[in-house]
Amino acid sequence: MNMVVTSVREYFDTLPNRFQATAAKGVNATFQFELSGAEGGTYHVVVDDGTMNVVEGPSATPSATIKMTGEDYVKMVNGKLNGAMAFMKGQMKVTGNVMLAQKMQNIFPPSKG
Repeated sequence: MNMVVTSVREYFDTLPNRFQATAAKGVNATFQFELSGAEGGTYHVVVDDGTMNVVEGPSATPSATIKMTGEDYVKMVNGKLNGAMAFMKGQMKVTGNVMLAQKMQNIFPPSKG
């Protein structure tokens, strides 16, 4: 499934289509995205044992928070920027449960652009 997105909003609007329920079995977490810049925004995604819900705005109790520019985030979810490389280069900051954040690649796989 090729789902290249052009904006942060489009990514979160289409996230239910990318969601891999089997990868989210047994996962109970709130992933927060703090994306800066003109294309940015703050969203959080609640994953609850195989289900998900996207909410615009911050969560009071995120399990893991991902911070990067909206532009870089769109590149990453379109498969044009490697998440591990972005993390090592400081383009992406992760706070909270980093191990949980690593599971996101399976729960919400990037597009093959």
